[in-house]
Amino acid sequence: MDGLRVVDHPVMARAVTELRAVGTSRAAFRVAMADASSMLAYEALRDVPTREVEVQTPLESTVGSRPTPVMVVAVLRAGLGMVDGFLRYVPGASVAHLGMRRNEETLEPEDYYESLPEGIDSSTVFVVDPMLATGGSATAALARMRAAGARDLRLVCLIAAPEGVAAVRAAHPEVPILTAVLDRGLDERGYIRPGLGDAGDRLFGTD
Repeated sequence: MDGLRVVDHPVMARAVTELRAVGTSRAAFRVAMADASSMLAYEALRDVPTREVEVQTPLESTVGSRPTPVMVVAVLRAGLGMVDGFLRYVPGASVAHLGMRRNEETLEPEDYYESLPEGIDSSTVFVVDPMLATGGSATAALARMRAAGARDLRLVCLIAAPEGVAAVRAAHPEVPILTAVLDRGLDERGYIRPGLGDAGDRLFGTD
């Protein structure tokens, strides 16, 4: 699909399989989420702008590079499970939080919390949420970050449905989407099939 990149890697496939399995314990689910998020972050950060810096080795001075500012936007709750994957590679990144819950009757997102650091306009901004289902929360989160001044905006998710990808592409055609897997589609409740259930519930033990 246009604008969508799927990370195809055996180690990622192992982590996704662990996340899908209903018998995976909460502890093992968290480990698999951390592994998958780390791999997604590595790929998502591949083309982040960098700046040259001078460093002193034990032998001489040389030139290296560091990424320009990065901001990770966690869509609550489940997006919290993906933040550390990014901080592993860019520990100085700022972290924003957007609280959005899905209305189970309308399937539309409802805002309930927001915390945005400074520097949005000068950062590469990654909106992270494990599940891209109907696309409602993702499109709303991207719109909020654009309104807050984000210029370089990307979406990273773990499992995507074609319906969600299409919704994001329609609303934000300029925003690239990175995912670990593109699933079959949505059921009548708006859940991704085969999916992995509710990522937030499985991460935090509220299922």
